[in-house]
Amino acid sequence: MKITVVGTGYVGLVTGTCLAETGNVVTCVDIDERKVNKLKNGQVTIYEPGLEKLFERNLKEERLFFTTDLEEGIKDAAIIFLALPTPPGEDGSADLKYVLGVAEHLGKILTDYKVIIDKSTVPVGTAEKVHAAIAKNYAGEFDVVSNPEFLREGVAVDDFMKPDRVVIGTTSERAKKLLTELYGPYVRQGNPIIFMDERSAELTKYAANSFLATKISFMNEIAQLCERLGADVDMVRRGIGSDDRIGKRFLFPGIGYGGSCFPKDVQALVHSSNEVSYEFKILNAVMDVNETQKKHLVSRINNHYEGNLQGKHFAVWGLAFKPNTDDIREAPALEIINSLLAAGATVSAFDPEAMPNVKAIVGDKINFAETQYDALEGADALIIATEWNEFRTPDFDKVLATLKEPVIFDGRNLFEVPAMFEKGFHYESIGRPLIQLPKIV
Repeated sequence: MKITVVGTGYVGLVTGTCLAETGNVVTCVDIDERKVNKLKNGQVTIYEPGLEKLFERNLKEERLFFTTDLEEGIKDAAIIFLALPTPPGEDGSADLKYVLGVAEHLGKILTDYKVIIDKSTVPVGTAEKVHAAIAKNYAGEFDVVSNPEFLREGVAVDDFMKPDRVVIGTTSERAKKLLTELYGPYVRQGNPIIFMDERSAELTKYAANSFLATKISFMNEIAQLCERLGADVDMVRRGIGSDDRIGKRFLFPGIGYGGSCFPKDVQALVHSSNEVSYEFKILNAVMDVNETQKKHLVSRINNHYEGNLQGKHFAVWGLAFKPNTDDIREAPALEIINSLLAAGATVSAFDPEAMPNVKAIVGDKINFAETQYDALEGADALIIATEWNEFRTPDFDKVLATLKEPVIFDGRNLFEVPAMFEKGFHYESIGRPLIQLPKIV
């Protein structure tokens, strides 16, 4: 099948590459000429494990193409995916100018029946707006479908190639037939393709991400309670996660959720609720809890140093909002670093992938280390902000020898509290009891 993907950001590039992997001929369109030239020359423009190998193979086998020309890109395509940015406005609403701009352009260049798919995360009613934008300039047949993505950064290739489910919003039998054929190779193990109306599909994406954000915020509140009551959030997590009505996933407390999806999608769903005069009380609380949790580790650090961080130097391990990505959007690490700098401290940071993105924002306000151990040089304490695998089993002797003081503030609960005490660290984590080292007199 011949397919066009408009937009070569995170969703667009993963979608286009994975669709080509099952034999489709995919043309990806983007207005960024520099990015398109890089992609044509075999340079993957995002970091995502497993993507580069598929990208190189499909480029070589001429199933994956790139262009800046939309008219050229959609020629002969049966399906057009819109994988365009929908950035949040100040009021939390999703900005549809890119989606609707392309839709209007499509109306001027369509010549035959095509299925246009909203792959971007968009508010309820967007399919109707896209349809109207195209119909302004095109009187022929076409269908607009909502097909939200459920790609987790770090495992997006697996998520696309072996999806838990494929959600498709359409009432068109012609579109259903095409999309059943398209997604057939990805659901051979029996996972469902769920057809529904367009509005329900649009809401499904927001509802899924908002529910997961709620689980995270609930556990962060439980962690706050554990710290005050002397309980251990890890024990609580295991106790409730074994109940299959609750499940084990998204029950890990930390320093707040970030990334490109959860913050934006929760805000957008609250905005949509407000537009129909419904106050979504739970999600308003989720946003409040998340903002509080992002500040919690800095509060612990302040308490340890009795409110005086002036002149202190901190090592930070992890800058991305989660491991296995270079995405720093809404990353809690950035808020921690900004708070430390505002308090007069200095920072040396290390992240396996995200340092170039952070450097583009903060410049020389912090030091970027060559290795995780280089970041420890001259540091009064270590702060762990992202749970990269290489941080889970470090050389603790080297950490002890390099830090000025054996102090670790762990925002991701990577290590066991008693083991860290035995190694000689003052170790503070989230929602777990603190074992105090004896004071040196």
